[in-house]
Amino acid sequence: MFRALTHSCLHQSHRTLVCNLTTSTSPVSDKKAATESNATDDDVKFFHVNRTGIIQLNRPKQLNCMTIAMGRLMSSKLQEWNSDGYTQLIIIKGAGSKAFSAGGDMKGLLAKTIDGERLRRDFFYDGYQTYYLTSVCKVPYVALINGITMGGGCGMSLHGSFQVATEMTTLAMPETSIGFFPDAGGSYFLPRLPNNIGVFLALTGHRLRGLDVVHVGLATHFVQSSRLAHVEQKLATISNANHESVKRVLDENNEAAQLHTPFTLGPHLSLINRIFSLDVKNVESIMQELKSNGSEFALKQHAVLQTKSPTSLKLTFEQLKRGKHLDLKDCLKMEYNIAQHLMKRNDFFEGSRAVLVDKDNKPRWQPTALSDISDHDIARFFEKLPTDEELKLP
Repeated sequence: MFRALTHSCLHQSHRTLVCNLTTSTSPVSDKKAATESNATDDDVKFFHVNRTGIIQLNRPKQLNCMTIAMGRLMSSKLQEWNSDGYTQLIIIKGAGSKAFSAGGDMKGLLAKTIDGERLRRDFFYDGYQTYYLTSVCKVPYVALINGITMGGGCGMSLHGSFQVATEMTTLAMPETSIGFFPDAGGSYFLPRLPNNIGVFLALTGHRLRGLDVVHVGLATHFVQSSRLAHVEQKLATISNANHESVKRVLDENNEAAQLHTPFTLGPHLSLINRIFSLDVKNVESIMQELKSNGSEFALKQHAVLQTKSPTSLKLTFEQLKRGKHLDLKDCLKMEYNIAQHLMKRNDFFEGSRAVLVDKDNKPRWQPTALSDISDHDIARFFEKLPTDEELKLP
């Protein structure tokens, strides 16, 4: 529905304590069908099928949440495969049927100690480097986003060449619920979605399911989960794979047009486009417009926004306004700055406590009201870090 416009915008330029992982780094032989990582219980596995490099996030019990160690290994492997002259296609997928990746493993970031500060810096630094590498791969990069795909899971999938959704896909950027903001490149891809849907998704954390992910423009293709292994096999057997041949295989297996499934947000697009516009004055204006509209959908979104961190809402709105005019590299640098400033505030720790730790879903936000947060307060999150502390990207 919106894919052609959005894909053009998105591709105009080409999380716990560190754990010990082992992985094979030996050259791959043409005669060997597959080379597995050394250990069978790695949190992330790397192997080749023919000349296709496979990345498998392998923490199904944790919904394939990302750790620092996983990010570092993936970053290293992406650079290796992108330049080894052998690998002609990269596929990333999640183990199990529940999730591609629910994002970063945030619980490990909550320690308010010197070690905790260092961990948080490393977590975002390494993660953002990995997200960026997926966007500059010379070889085609295909993300099979079956199941839950949130936060960092979006960062690992949406910046590459192709994204394949299934009926099991649930995609969201729910960060305002925990006093954070939609990072992982969200400031790049969200404001570029049509009809201000990205602003709506960012503020409310609304979950897109199944074919809606294609309708909104965040997946290039759709296949039933029962056929995903078949599509992966077809991709891995392409001779001399390039972007055109990979797209051809994905197009041949794309089921989106056959299903005739309407976009569930379709009836509300006019409202979303008008009320969630980045041209409105502020988040308070959005809240007032939703209340004044009075429709069931508008009042539901008003109630949803009332549960979010007021600081996160205002910060996210400004983040998207700025990100709309930046390339991905500068968006990630901006997000890194924001994250480091935000880690010194209360709401992330309180939101994570309420949602991820105690699970009482009763965060005590500080401040408690949008009116208590000035434009100056928000501007401080965008202040530059010292040069030696800034995010460096290739």
